[in-house]
Amino acid sequence: RDERNDILAVADWGQKLSFYHLSGKQIGKDRVLNFDPCCISYFTKGEYLLLGGSDRQVSLFTRDGVRLGTVGEQSSWVWTCKVKPDSNYVVIGCQDGTISFYQLIFSTVHGLYKDRYAYRDNMTDVIVQHLITEQKVRIKGRELVKKIAIYKNRLAIQLPEKILIYELYSDDSADMYYRVKEKIIKKFECNLLVVCSDHIILCQEKRLQCLSFSGVKEREWLMESLIRYIKVIGGPPGREGLLVGLKNGQILKIFVDNALAIVLLKQSTAVRCLDMSASRNKLAVVDENDTCLVYDIHTKELLFQEPNANSVAWNTQCEDMLCFSGGGYLNIKASNFPVHQQKLQGFVVGYNGSKIFCLHVFSMSAVEVPQSAPMYQYLERKMFKEAYQIACLGVTDADWRELAMEALEGLEFETAKKAFTRVRDLRYLELISSIEDRKKHGENSNDLFLADVYAYQGKFHEAAKLYKRSGRENLALEMYSDLRMFDHAKEFLGSGDPKDTKMLIKKQADWAKDINEPKAAVEMYLSAGEHMKAIEISGDHGWVDMLIEIARKLDKAEREPLAKCAFYFKQLDNPGYAAETYMKVGDLKALVQLHVETHHWEEAFALSEKRPEFKDEVYVPYAQWLAENDRFEEAQKAFHKAGRQREAVRVLEQLTHNAVVESRFNDAAYYYWMLSMQCLDIAQENEGQQTEMLQKFHHFQHLAEVYHVYHFIQRYTEEPFSFHLPETLFNISRFLLHSLTKETPLGISKVNTLLALAKQSKALGAYKLARYAYDKLQGLQIPERFQKSVELGSLTIRSKPFHDSEELVPLCYRCSTNNPLLNNLGNVCINCRQPFIFSASSYEVLHLVEFYLEDGITDEEAVALIDLEAPRVSKRENKWQEMMSDHAQSLRLDDSTDIIEDDDPFTAKLSFEQGGSEFVPVVVSRAVLRSMSRRDVLIKRWPRPLRWQYFRSLLPDASITMCPSCFQMFHTEDYELLILQHNCCPFCRR
Repeated sequence: RDERNDILAVADWGQKLSFYHLSGKQIGKDRVLNFDPCCISYFTKGEYLLLGGSDRQVSLFTRDGVRLGTVGEQSSWVWTCKVKPDSNYVVIGCQDGTISFYQLIFSTVHGLYKDRYAYRDNMTDVIVQHLITEQKVRIKGRELVKKIAIYKNRLAIQLPEKILIYELYSDDSADMYYRVKEKIIKKFECNLLVVCSDHIILCQEKRLQCLSFSGVKEREWLMESLIRYIKVIGGPPGREGLLVGLKNGQILKIFVDNALAIVLLKQSTAVRCLDMSASRNKLAVVDENDTCLVYDIHTKELLFQEPNANSVAWNTQCEDMLCFSGGGYLNIKASNFPVHQQKLQGFVVGYNGSKIFCLHVFSMSAVEVPQSAPMYQYLERKMFKEAYQIACLGVTDADWRELAMEALEGLEFETAKKAFTRVRDLRYLELISSIEDRKKHGENSNDLFLADVYAYQGKFHEAAKLYKRSGRENLALEMYSDLRMFDHAKEFLGSGDPKDTKMLIKKQADWAKDINEPKAAVEMYLSAGEHMKAIEISGDHGWVDMLIEIARKLDKAEREPLAKCAFYFKQLDNPGYAAETYMKVGDLKALVQLHVETHHWEEAFALSEKRPEFKDEVYVPYAQWLAENDRFEEAQKAFHKAGRQREAVRVLEQLTHNAVVESRFNDAAYYYWMLSMQCLDIAQENEGQQTEMLQKFHHFQHLAEVYHVYHFIQRYTEEPFSFHLPETLFNISRFLLHSLTKETPLGISKVNTLLALAKQSKALGAYKLARYAYDKLQGLQIPERFQKSVELGSLTIRSKPFHDSEELVPLCYRCSTNNPLLNNLGNVCINCRQPFIFSASSYEVLHLVEFYLEDGITDEEAVALIDLEAPRVSKRENKWQEMMSDHAQSLRLDDSTDIIEDDDPFTAKLSFEQGGSEFVPVVVSRAVLRSMSRRDVLIKRWPRPLRWQYFRSLLPDASITMCPSCFQMFHTEDYELLILQHNCCPFCRR
């Protein structure tokens, strides 16, 4: 029983050998024995089987039952045989009482050619191993393998009764698939077996036989002594060469197609191992004294010998390198250099590049051996090309760099370039390329080349010496300057060339700047005349004193450095020094910009008055600054002053829009009034835009009035308490409703207007108007907070009479017609179409009638005629009082003043044709003007291109005041109260 593998081997007296698994299943087929078995025994590991019996011998079988051979023959039947555990010792017991003890020796059967190694496994199989790719292939057999030979794509296996020749399927160097090419069915006895492309070579003691693959003997060689070593050294197919070593020390070369053997050399000791170099110029021999001897094949000269060798192999890629093993060491020798040793167990059988093939016991391995040692041996002798060849076999990156540096120092640029390419060092490759270019242009100073190399390697002092020896001190100066080694650089300044001195100081200053010593750098830059760099460093560090010192020393013609100083002064918030610098240069434009940037407006205005061409540069930024600081009205005036009318208008338009959006309707009214006056200014200055600007003027005046009025409505609806009398709110909402007949401006709510009108109408007894307002509100979207109030008002108003209080009905002072509270025509009389003039505070209709001048009468003449003061006869002396001031023009009448007589020429002009739909204005002549009293007339003195407007008071006992700025009319008592409250006109804020 094989206990390790759970297999039973059964030998019966039916002369059969069978194998079973413990499960009862038979393994393989029965083997015929041809004798009666008496004993059977497994080896410990179960790889072999011993069997003995009536054939009077013990035979060795494989685990599959293949007979390998006889262990020992006896004189009687063998009754028992046993294997010593974990060993190769066998004991046999016979019928006659004899006990025999044997040791089995399993020899290594193998073959090697370059990177292919074939060896026997399990006595019947052959494994071929590719030593580079580590691939293996097994060729199974059922007979004992006696000999193996391998060569290129051929494999020969000798079995007990035949020789099998295999070939590779393809020529691929990595192919591992073998197939049978030929079979030689013949029993051969030989010591060594060699295979070639078309032949096999058998070695029998002193005899060599050459057989074709068909088994025909073609040639035979008989040697003088025993053949100890045989090796195929290559050659054309059918004409290969063999290297043969004999016991008597003779070494021969034999060609398979030649019957004559060539004696290469003869030595005194027996040959153990042989190899020939790649170019077949040298021969390495290991003799029986463990000495490795190397000969020159052509001269037969012994080149060198080394002790402690048991095998030797030349490097297939390098002519001068070989390795040999012995004494537990691997020895590598290059040319005539000393041997390099490292520990290695086994026999060297091949050497390819950096790989050494070593056989240790039964295993073959490829050992990667760095070639650093032989490379450095070549480098020591300055043999750079040979060192490069060794390095190509396999060295580390550090070794490549060392080779590159040594070759570069030895000026072997080609080798250095290849080595630096291997380590990808672009810096040194650029240096080599530069040197090669210089050589092409005729430069041939090796000292200069070597100096450059030393400089690149950091050997600066050696480089400087070589530069000096070559007469190129300037290169040494430049090198030390770049390295900031200024003390060494000064040694190479030569005869005090000022250019070199300046360059050195400049570089020293650069270095001081880089190492964060700016003060020293500034001083050096100044001494080198590099003012700009000194200024930049001083400015970056905020050294104002240093900067002004530099600026004062500079000539005014040096505009760029001075401008840089001024720039830093501005950046460092020192406008005084900046102004001084600009004055020195004479750059007034930059000075103006400085004042503007620092917001020193007084200085900027003074400069612009002296130089009017800078007006735009001052006022436009000033206006923008005012706008940024929320001083928009001043900004608008500044734009206007700068002549930038469009910007002025744009600022006002933006202000107005913002005021409306933010519900600041009082401000919106004021801005619209300013906008209208701005348009009037533009129309005055630009005739081409006159029509457009006048249209805008009237539109903006209208919007100013609308927003001024809506301000009170908005306060009434939004705030909990009202500051106005019900009559005032009633008049305001009526006026606003009549002003919104065409369009509703942004921000104005019709709901608020109608709600205020409805509430005040109801409170004052104008029930018809209130009902109209509530009905209108029903068709509008009412905010939720007003809905209940509107619904309640709509219901309660229906309980009131459907008419308005007569006290509230407005009177036309031209035709004395009572106008309805709701007027579809707007704010004009329904009878004479005369526009109503309203008080700008209470919005009652004022007792004023506008009149126009006849053609040909100028404004100046009309004022002169009115000022003639030709009063009509009255019963009493008139006690009129006229008050004129910058803020108002007032007309006050005493209580005791007599009523004007009825024969007034102006009264006659008030008549018009009844029933007409067109407005007929009151036009007066010079005579009528002369009859007027200055105290009865109010004049809106509009600037050109507008005409003045004239108004006549029809009730002298009621005093009216007109603002001289915006020309709005007020009852005098209301105006005085508003002035006391606001300290200005409520409309134009004068």
